[in-house]
Amino acid sequence: MSKRSKPIDTSGGAKLTHNPFAALAGTPAAATPDGAAVDERPPASTHSEEPVPLRFAPKVVVRREKKGRGGKTVTRIAGIGAEHREELAGRMKSALGCGALVEGEDVVLLGALVDRAADWLESQGAKRVVRS
Repeated sequence: MSKRSKPIDTSGGAKLTHNPFAALAGTPAAATPDGAAVDERPPASTHSEEPVPLRFAPKVVVRREKKGRGGKTVTRIAGIGAEHREELAGRMKSALGCGALVEGEDVVLLGALVDRAADWLESQGAKRVVRS
């Protein structure tokens, strides 16, 4: 049998005055009278950058597809410029709450989302959205 050691006293004691992360900030941290570290850097900017407006082709085609996917349904969007496909996939992923990826020249949404995707594209400025 092992003998239990005496517990270490963790109550009270001196307050910590050293900030190990002060060197990471690039400027030394000042200490207040109670010993707490204060960061003297100005606060970071809280505004978020506005997203760049997407540019669409004159006709955007949104269609439902099931063939070759093991019975799973996807929504394929054609008519998006090459420079905007990745960004559009990311925005649609978060806006529609689904998976999205770029396949060739199309954006593919995971699920049967033709109506929701077409409505979202129209709200983002697509002039002509064809649903099929």
